[in-house]
Amino acid sequence: MASSISGPVPLPQSKYDLSTYWGRVKHCAQISDPTMLLNSTKDLETAKRIVWDYKNGVTPTITPELWHAKKVLDSALHPDTGETVILPFRMSSCVLSNLVVTAGMLTPNLGTFGTLFWQIANQSLNVAINTANSNKSHPLSTKQVVINYTMAVTASCSVALGLNSLVPRLKNLKPNTRVILGRLVPFAAVVSAGVANVFLMRSEELKKGISVFDKNGKEVGTSKTAAWYAVGETAASRVINATPIMVIPPLILVRLQRSRFLKGKSKMVETLTNIGLIFVTSLVVLPFALGVFPQRETISVGKLESKFHDLKDKEGGKITELEFNRGM
Repeated sequence: MASSISGPVPLPQSKYDLSTYWGRVKHCAQISDPTMLLNSTKDLETAKRIVWDYKNGVTPTITPELWHAKKVLDSALHPDTGETVILPFRMSSCVLSNLVVTAGMLTPNLGTFGTLFWQIANQSLNVAINTANSNKSHPLSTKQVVINYTMAVTASCSVALGLNSLVPRLKNLKPNTRVILGRLVPFAAVVSAGVANVFLMRSEELKKGISVFDKNGKEVGTSKTAAWYAVGETAASRVINATPIMVIPPLILVRLQRSRFLKGKSKMVETLTNIGLIFVTSLVVLPFALGVFPQRETISVGKLESKFHDLKDKEGGKITELEFNRGM
């Protein structure tokens, strides 16, 4: 993110009001914009220079060019390290990266092998995105990543296979209801494992705390309480994001399969329709899900550990609020 560029002149977090939900939605629509994937290394370097010039007083005013440069950096750089996030795991790639695995999980009548394959593929992608975008106060070791990944895969596969075997046994339900419940099994697996995935992959943050900063971006310590806020809100945002993507397309597809639009059509047409529904839903929903919680969170010192209650700023005034990077 642009916040990783050094300089004494503060740059606003966004040209939108991030204290409002709608402002955060518009901001998240920018950082998740798939067109940002077209930016080259040269574009990133140019954007860094433009932001550096402003933050170091070379450029005195905020211009449309500066806002665009900030958008380029916010969509590609990690806010803690300033390093470029690997292309498939950036937030600007989220819709496209998830499209294939989501379409795979929502394919009707997958069978045991297909269910296992796509649940493993989805959790592998989740682990990669969590690792690439998480708060970097306490990175996990390779051993911890492998253990947590295995536990997340086990959770998702267990839920998916368990529910797949349970739904056909619900004889008291109407056939149409059983079909709908069967199509929602991937949703239950993704949500339960997604929450577990976030907590497992960021367990070190919960044990050791994450960095918290004053309003000028100076680190003032680490907080376990802030870590629980960060990880909990990230897990909640995953549920909020997954719900419409994993629920709306399969329900619409069930309806279309009984209509003239898909009835009697080939499997290819059905698959393409499914992918189209998932793509459109993901593109529309992602900014609304990401905008529920701020990326750069402000928290009252009264909610944190006692060691933060009597901090003073450089003017000698009492610090009442601190900030932390929630992570994605």
